[in-house]
Amino acid sequence: MISEFELLAEKVMQLSVLAHSLRTENARLRNDVTSMMTKNTDLQQRMQQAHDRVSALLAQLPAEVLNDKEAA
Repeated sequence: MISEFELLAEKVMQLSVLAHSLRTENARLRNDVTSMMTKNTDLQQRMQQAHDRVSALLAQLPAEVLNDKEAA
């Protein structure tokens, strides 16, 4: 009977360690997701800025140059 309690206590301890490990990993993953979302937002803003700059440069080109490039 005592060995059954010891076995149960051992399994409860293993479950406790596993639960703690999963909580720690979950917290780390949440931080990683937050960091990646921030980086993603930054990259989207940078891409939009680059797009805007390219669009502005294309708008400054004479129409003849654009038509010649499209025909080629």
